Amino acid sequence: MDASSRKEKLPPTSRTFLIGGQTIAAGNRLRFDIPVARLPTGTHINLPIEVLHGAFEGPTVWVSAAVHGDELNGVEIARLLAEKLKPNKLFGTLIIAPMVNGFGVINQSRYLPDRRDLNRSFPGSKTGSLASRLARLLMTEVVQRCQYGIDLHTGANHRTNLPQIRGDMDDDETYECALAFGTPVVVHSDMRDGSLRAAASAEGIKVLLYEAGEPMRFNDEAIKLGVSGIMRVLSYLKMLKTPVKPPKRLAALIRESKWVRAKRSGIVRLSHDLGDLVSAGEQIGLITDVFGDGPQKLKAPFDGIVIGHSHNPIAHQGDGIVHIGRMS
Repeated sequence: MDASSRKEKLPPTSRTFLIGGQTIAAGNRLRFDIPVARLPTGTHINLPIEVLHGAFEGPTVWVSAAVHGDELNGVEIARLLAEKLKPNKLFGTLIIAPMVNGFGVINQSRYLPDRRDLNRSFPGSKTGSLASRLARLLMTEVVQRCQYGIDLHTGANHRTNLPQIRGDMDDDETYECALAFGTPVVVHSDMRDGSLRAAASAEGIKVLLYEAGEPMRFNDEAIKLGVSGIMRVLSYLKMLKTPVKPPKRLAALIRESKWVRAKRSGIVRLSHDLGDLVSAGEQIGLITDVFGDGPQKLKAPFDGIVIGHSHNPIAHQGDGIVHIGRMS
């Protein structure tokens, strides 16, 4: 049965959606803040939320951004996504949390004020650290209301990433959603203790993690693909009245990746960029001293594709410089 015929037989929903003490009628949207904590100055920090509660029955999906406070592409993706969608034409409910780690955003930092990584603090606790409390708030108010989730990230620490979806590609539905998104590659990724994806998966929720671009910068191409990719996933889940065309090309599956690391400290000069195909042993860059002497070649460990690299021209011995994925 195609999407259009399926939707015509779905009745309008009369149920309201309850979240954060708010009630949203079917076919409506609402923006509101959920209190998180106060700064030492007494200033409130909130979790901003926008809910689009569809006019018709369907799944509930969340989209979150800035779990790491310096990863900002997702903030713009979330804004543009909310602008595109109309709840009176939506099947199901979309919960958008565009700036989860407001503390990190204010400080232009990946972390919270206590230097904890929010994405290693899930599922959180009511009486734990600030990171743990924020994690629990997101879990109870947003994540546990959903069947699917899309978490938006960028590279970290002066690194940039090729647009990619990470997730449990051994799960058929997650893999199909990842392919629907339309990134050049999808990466099978094991769960990390304390991550949002691991905590949500433990609740039976299917999660995609979108990685694209670099911290503290908007990347127009990564943002554009992020918006269109989420729309394609919503279409795959039959949440849109007008279906979106699937991607023209099937993403390559990556099950193994490796960082090419600096064998010496020095100045980095890369010869390959994101998305470039490389062969085993191929030179992909050099590290030299400040005069260009004593070159140390960076070589691809296997046939693959560049899925990430450092933007920092200064390298210390052992730093990860280029991330290579082996395509299945």
